[in-house]
Amino acid sequence: MTDHDGAPCECGHDGSRLSRRSFLTGAAALGAGAAVASQGLATKYAFAADSYSGDVLIVLSLRGGVDGLNAIVPIAEPRYRALRPNVAIPESRLIPLDSTFGMHPALSPLEKYWRNGTFGAVHAVGMASPTRSHFAAMSELERAAPGTSLRTGWLDRLLGLRSAGSAYRGVQVGANRPPVSFGGPNTELSFLSVDSFTLSKSPTAADRNAWRTALMGMNSDAPALMAAPARMATRAVNTAAKLQREGYRARSGTAYPRTELGNAMKDVAHLVKAKVGLQVACVDFGDWDMHSGMGTVGSGWLRSHLSQLAKTLDAFATDLGPAMNKVTIITLSEFGRRVKENGSGGTDHGHGQAVLMLGGGVKGGRVHGRWPGLADADLVDGDLAGTTDYRNVLAELLEKRCGAGSLDSVFPGLTPERIGAFRLRS
Repeated sequence: MTDHDGAPCECGHDGSRLSRRSFLTGAAALGAGAAVASQGLATKYAFAADSYSGDVLIVLSLRGGVDGLNAIVPIAEPRYRALRPNVAIPESRLIPLDSTFGMHPALSPLEKYWRNGTFGAVHAVGMASPTRSHFAAMSELERAAPGTSLRTGWLDRLLGLRSAGSAYRGVQVGANRPPVSFGGPNTELSFLSVDSFTLSKSPTAADRNAWRTALMGMNSDAPALMAAPARMATRAVNTAAKLQREGYRARSGTAYPRTELGNAMKDVAHLVKAKVGLQVACVDFGDWDMHSGMGTVGSGWLRSHLSQLAKTLDAFATDLGPAMNKVTIITLSEFGRRVKENGSGGTDHGHGQAVLMLGGGVKGGRVHGRWPGLADADLVDGDLAGTTDYRNVLAELLEKRCGAGSLDSVFPGLTPERIGAFRLRS
């Protein structure tokens, strides 16, 4: 499989799909901070009282490059159908959003949130220096510091502005390797699931106690840089053990899909409702690199993925109930897809993407951002132009919902432009 310009696509071992495994293998490792490794656990140091009062931010990474044009569809653009004669979503099947856009019917579980104003989108989102390389684009997206030599991630820099907080203030759920956005010297955890989070080779309580004693003993006289990870790991595992003993029952009426994504988001809901000090949660949902076999409006790869996404977000919002007023979910993908379909029933790597947002602080029921159009003169080398820098979406979210002040160190060199996608938290 190749991109439109003939360059090989680094999408996975067979060149056809960018798998979650291949993406994680190719991602940059955390570059700073001591680590303690255990079964399903990668962690860095610090554990303290939590004083954070902003929204819980959930970053849902749709890895592989989502076709935003087939998710939030520009129904007012005749060229959309002309350039996609086989993969375009028929207007008659779309959920109408406004005079310009319609939503893929697979996203129908989210329609009620659109109508009540807690689900919205930003279209034509891009980055300062776009690239069609998966790994370069995702690394740049999660570093969020174009034109600088910074190698830390934007979420790690954000957490560095706050007091140390709980061991669970920043977590990656559903994977045992943290994302590039967590790279840096601050506190983050990464685990496959709450139920599997334990010290290695500790199947019984006696084993776990022995490991904890050994860890603390070995580090009792160690410098803080070495002792702190052991203390934090011990406390984090103690909290996980308590959560495991108590178990978790979702709110009545909640139906999480029995998938990796559904399981991860259920765990995030558990952490939110258990009040463990969660501030930021990262979850991956990959395999969006649909060069071929995208499918039709009624079946296939894209519909299946969008349906799973929508059902999971609906379940999460149902589970949290009123607590969603203090939670914001935002989706990020490394790039969008080309406007013109290819000859394999799919679309190749492009630029402009669609960002989805769900939460009580979202100004929903709207597609935000400046729509550039699909005329030849409006495209960038055949791609949807990125008219809204994704950092502007994040900056407004952090300012209005997460209590952030100056964001100079989080997004260096950015002069934020507000797009009006979020309500100011009272």
